[in-house]
Parts: sequence; C-alpha cells; structure tokens
Amino acid sequence: MFAAAEEYGIEIEPDAERVERLLSVTPDDVEPADRLTFARNVFVPLTTACRYTCTYCTYYDVPGEASLLSPEEVRRRCRVGADAGCTEALFTFGDEPDDRYTAVHDQLDEWGYDSILEYLYRACEIALEEGLLPHSNPGDLTEAAFADLREVNASMGVMLETTADVDAHGGGRRKTPGQRLNTIRAAGRRGVPFTTGILVGIGEDWRDRAESLLAIRELHERHGHVQEVIVQNVVPNERSDFERPDLATMRRVVAMARAALPSEVSVQVPPNLSPAADLVDCGIDDLGGVSPVTDDYVNPDYAWPDLDGLRAVADAGGMPLRERLPTYARFLPDGLRPAGAAPAPGPSNRDAWLPPAVRDRIRADDPHGRRLRGVARGDGPLDPRPARGD
Repeated sequence: MFAAAEEYGIEIEPDAERVERLLSVTPDDVEPADRLTFARNVFVPLTTACRYTCTYCTYYDVPGEASLLSPEEVRRRCRVGADAGCTEALFTFGDEPDDRYTAVHDQLDEWGYDSILEYLYRACEIALEEGLLPHSNPGDLTEAAFADLREVNASMGVMLETTADVDAHGGGRRKTPGQRLNTIRAAGRRGVPFTTGILVGIGEDWRDRAESLLAIRELHERHGHVQEVIVQNVVPNERSDFERPDLATMRRVVAMARAALPSEVSVQVPPNLSPAADLVDCGIDDLGGVSPVTDDYVNPDYAWPDLDGLRAVADAGGMPLRERLPTYARFLPDGLRPAGAAPAPGPSNRDAWLPPAVRDRIRADDPHGRRLRGVARGDGPLDPRPARGD
C-alpha cells in the first residue's frame, strides 16, 4: 500500500500483472493522436506561501518573503489576459499556508477573508467577471473545500507527482501519496473536471511510475473526472540538483501513460519543459495551458513557446493544432459541446459537471462569451482576437 494511504482510507492496491504489462510498453506500442490541443491562459500566482518545502520547487517563498496578490492586481491580470484572447485564468499557489505565514494570514484578515481558500473563491469570481474561466491548482483539498470551490471553477487540478515515498518530499511538512490520492478522489466525489499528473525524475523508479499511472486510472474509473494527465519532467533550477530526464526516458514514460489511461483521458506534456516535438509519436495529444501574457511562475527559467512554436510541435506529428477551453469538451453541457463530442457520464450527486456561474459565463452575450463559445465548438480562431459571431 502507498505511504499514508491507510490514513486517508485509500484502497488502491497495484495489480502486479498490470504493472508488469505497463513496464513492457514502448513508443512502438502506442498510436499517435489525431490532433494536438492547448489552452490559452493567464497565469495568476495568488500566493507563494506553501506549507511544503519540496526540494525541487522554486515557487514557494519562506515566511516573511511570501507574496500575496491583491484583489486589484488579480483583476488587472485577468483583464489583460481576457483582452489578449485568453480563455483560462490559472490560479496556482502553494498549499494552504500554515501558521508560520503570519503576514499572509494578517493580510487576508485585513481584506476580510478567513483563509486563502476563501480568497481564492473571490479571485475566481473576479476572473469570471472579466471574461475568463477559472482553473485552480490550490494543492491538497478536502471534499468540503471542493464542494465550495467547484461553484466558481471550470476545472481544477493537483499533481499526484508520484506514489513513491521519495526524499524530494522530505522534511517535517512532507507531501504523502495518500494525501494526494485523497485529493484526487475528493475531486471525483464532488464532480470536478480534474487535471493531475506525474513528475518524472524526483527519485522514483520505473515501477513507481507505472503504479502512479494505474492509481490515477483507477480513481478515474471510479468517478469519471480526470480530463488529462500531465507527464512532466523535473528541470534544473536554483534549488534543485535533479537532472532532467533524457529523451529516451521521456519517450518511454509518455508511451506508458498513453497505454495506461483510458482513451478519453488526454496525455499532456508541458512544451516549455519537455522536448514535445520528439514526443508526439508517443501518444501525447495536449500541450496544456500556454500563456501569451505571463510567465510560467512555477518554472520561471523556462519560457512558453509562442503560437508558431506550438504549431511546430503539431507539424512534427503531422497533426492539426486546436485551441480548447480549460474544461474538456466531454464535460461541457448540451449546446456547448462541439459536434460529435460524446458527453461524459454525469457526475455523482450533481446535475452537471459545470456549475451555473461557469455555464452563464460561457453563454454570456458579450465578446468574451462569444470567444469562449467559439473555442468550445472547436472553430475558434487561433489568433488572440475574440470571435465575432455565435
């Protein structure tokens, strides 16, 4: 059983035969996708405070140095992104700050918020007001937190990273596989279209990678909520001495991901971190969120490719490039899904995958709503100008 799984009541036991079959997969065993997608986003780093201290991460700041964006700055960034034709506001921050971050808690209290998650809710409302669909990556959450935040989010996510108990997650405030699996399960129970993924090169071995992918598959089979799985290689940075995995490793693990996951779940690689053009024949079909207006604040040394760079990746695989919303087509309600897209089975205890606030934003009779509907239908322009008609 995975570390801390029992603590969270996670009943996932790797099947030895499935693991062995997955370990034998090579790029020759999978088919390339028929298209490549991406989302246009604005990256909004709400806070750099985090209760974890992972050794490969440059995003978090220590107490006394952590930043917290004001509501006015959130609105300004969202407006810039919407005006540039983005469809997604990507809210990423360290897991809920612990008691050491007194300045962050004091600032939230001054603004009238009891917690960073309450503030995130308001930030998502601001994004919707400015014409964007929120996608939040707030770290580990309970079912109760998902129940609240799903009301203002088009999709959410957290990286599993690995089911292995690795030294990279060491320290007194360490991540555990059980905790991460619990978060993915909680999202499924609350009907949240969800993004997760594995991190390659932080001390895990090949069996760990196979078990991680199969654990994600099992949770998706129970709840139907995983829309994409990121296969992300670790990269060198000022805090990390981990080496970037070589191309052969990435080709094999991407192929394993494609073989392990159901066909409706996309396999994504970040094009600013991975040699994406060399992976298109291994089964990737998505390049994730790419911003024309902001940095990748989690990996600031690695710039996003521009649209020509994304097209070059698609051309390397001989496939068309398509823009998508942060919510994948099968989770969209009737009238918003593109022609031919089969709907996902409905979430348990919910009438729809998307909450009313998000559906209303997409259906709004304004330039941003028309832009969102164009992208949802699959006929939105790839340039940043809003679509002109319905």
